[in-house]
Amino acid sequence: MPLSRRRFLATVGTATALSPGLLSAADPPLRAAVIGHTGRGDYGHGMENIFKARPGIELVGLADPVEASRTRTAVAIGAPRAYANWRELLDKERPQLVSIAMRHADQHEEIALGCLRAGAHCYVEKPFVRSPDEADVVLAEAEKQGRRIAVAHTMRMTPIVRRLKQALGEGLIGELRELRAFGKQDQRAGGEDLMVLGLHLFDLMRMFVGDPIWCSARVLEQGRDIVPADRRQVKDNVGWVAGDQVSAQFAFAGGVNATFTSDARLRETTGRWGIEFHGSRGVTKLNCDLSPEVSVRSTTGWSSGGRHDDWKPLDDTLVKSAPEHSLAPVSDWLEAIAKQREPECSGRNGAWAVEMVMAVYQAALSGGRVRFPLTMRSHPLQARQ
Repeated sequence: MPLSRRRFLATVGTATALSPGLLSAADPPLRAAVIGHTGRGDYGHGMENIFKARPGIELVGLADPVEASRTRTAVAIGAPRAYANWRELLDKERPQLVSIAMRHADQHEEIALGCLRAGAHCYVEKPFVRSPDEADVVLAEAEKQGRRIAVAHTMRMTPIVRRLKQALGEGLIGELRELRAFGKQDQRAGGEDLMVLGLHLFDLMRMFVGDPIWCSARVLEQGRDIVPADRRQVKDNVGWVAGDQVSAQFAFAGGVNATFTSDARLRETTGRWGIEFHGSRGVTKLNCDLSPEVSVRSTTGWSSGGRHDDWKPLDDTLVKSAPEHSLAPVSDWLEAIAKQREPECSGRNGAWAVEMVMAVYQAALSGGRVRFPLTMRSHPLQARQ
């Protein structure tokens, strides 16, 4: 079924001030499907529900190889048909929109290619894929098929993050010079934290300061530098990970530097996971979670009596420009399809986040800087078996 710009504009009309009336009664609804795998990545945060209550979209099916949860989830989301095999779903239902919902990234490349070749646009749970070479293949296929991919790095779309970007652009803390990012640093500290939570932070770094130039890093396992044999898989298969301690540095244009740290012994001192933005006149911090928070630091400066820091929530009155109009991630993806542009949470952005993780491993294993884009596109831990 052809995907006309008019029909997509109508579908997202209620969320974008475009007239829903653009969709005539003669136009059939867009066919949508969900692909998950209970027990192997299950369904990411709300990924099975992204088509719920959206005018002009008909959910036609669900795929999940686990029978009991397949039936239960199909009922919960209102999918009229459920399949054990995602290929059968694509063949019989021919969806135009697919939510690739499982967190296990080892399945993402294969399923995304299948969806794209079947004519569907894809909304993919993060991590997008496991390595840059997988991203290259999927993005090339999307370009060939004329389809749009969005990845669920949704934090960049939250109003508070967008307000922070406006405030920093207006000089809230002076000239931005350094970003200090900290992972969650829980039981996943090290390589798992890097791939699971670090992806969000790297995506945000690029949102604020552009593409990185080079990376240097040290990754340790029980106090020693990692070797390829330290690789391991984790519960949600996000590809090979290694190390229980990560310290990485990234260089950006204009002399801006950024660091990423994941060390369980620092969790109490660094606090919640997120990014500190250090400028020439002040500091602000983005505390990450399902509902991100932004705080601004005021300080007395150093004296014989020491120094006192006070953190307070970002005051919106400090942001001079009007609030940016912003869509929710799924609505933005749909509008991007309609207007033939890249979604804000694009496949390209998702691929860059994965590439920054791989740069950390490449730099740690080589003991030197690695430059972007990476020349070795395969996973560093896989390539050195």
